[in-house]
Amino acid sequence: MKKVVIFDLDGTLLYTLEDLADSVNYALKTFGYETKTNEEILSYVGNGVRHLMECSVPKGISEEDFESCFACFKDYYSEHCCEKTRPYTDVIPTMKKIKKKGIKIAIVSNKFQAAAEEVCEHYFKGLYDVVIGESEECSRKPAPDGVNKILKMYEVEPDDALYFGDSEVDIETANNAGVFCVSVLWGYRDRELLTEKGARLFIKFVRDIADMLD
Repeated sequence: MKKVVIFDLDGTLLYTLEDLADSVNYALKTFGYETKTNEEILSYVGNGVRHLMECSVPKGISEEDFESCFACFKDYYSEHCCEKTRPYTDVIPTMKKIKKKGIKIAIVSNKFQAAAEEVCEHYFKGLYDVVIGESEECSRKPAPDGVNKILKMYEVEPDDALYFGDSEVDIETANNAGVFCVSVLWGYRDRELLTEKGARLFIKFVRDIADMLD
């Protein structure tokens, strides 16, 4: 049995696309920039919110203008991050099953630490053991910092953990930490892209996660 299960957040545990898109477009409209479709936003997510905004703003704007727009996005998202966001079907009962098995549940996100904590407490209070987001001490994925911190925290080897994520960034992150990655098919990337990026094992339904940990 695995000792630790590590989850990505956006696209794996939570459907967050619409709140992210609304926040991006609020900031873009505030500064007079052209807004983006949900499909465009979807193609930008996975590498953190700075990358999301870098892809969303017009090319060639000044660094000062970008930082102002980015700050506007962060302020808006911090107040509206839980309006349309929701756990995927069966996520909460699956987390409860994992807890009953005595397996630690860790969440690694490319959200800033404060935002990751806020969202996880809102949706998963009492169902996880630790959440690690981007911070000065922890580089964003695909750097293995967050996963390595979790392994050290619980004094487990990489083989004692299993990582679940929906993107190519998650595959790379897990590989960088020496942890096996299971690619989920209900998130923001499709099987074809994940296969191209080196996915080795897929899972189609959230409810099957608990059985993979035995």
